[in-house]
Amino acid sequence: MHALSIPTWIIHISSVIEWMAAIWLVWTYGEVSKNSAWYGLSFAMLPALVSAMCACTWHFFDNSNALEWLVTVQASMTVVGNCTMMMAGWWIWRQAKSEV
Repeated sequence: MHALSIPTWIIHISSVIEWMAAIWLVWTYGEVSKNSAWYGLSFAMLPALVSAMCACTWHFFDNSNALEWLVTVQASMTVVGNCTMMMAGWWIWRQAKSEV
């Protein structure tokens, strides 16, 4: 756990908590607006959360070589998350465009 300074840990952990809150807020917005496309965005945000958790886990164990596979999972989840959020954004845009 000595791989990161305390301020850096605070940033890492608060970012994960903020991302979880953002997922919940997007889901809630979908409920309030009665637009199911927003539910899709909240699910599309999950791979990025997994990515962040992989990074925190690897750092927690002092960037252990035995857990280096987490770096690959983290990078993969970042790519998957970016793609799923792009598709969810397109879905929201498409639904908004069809309502006009």
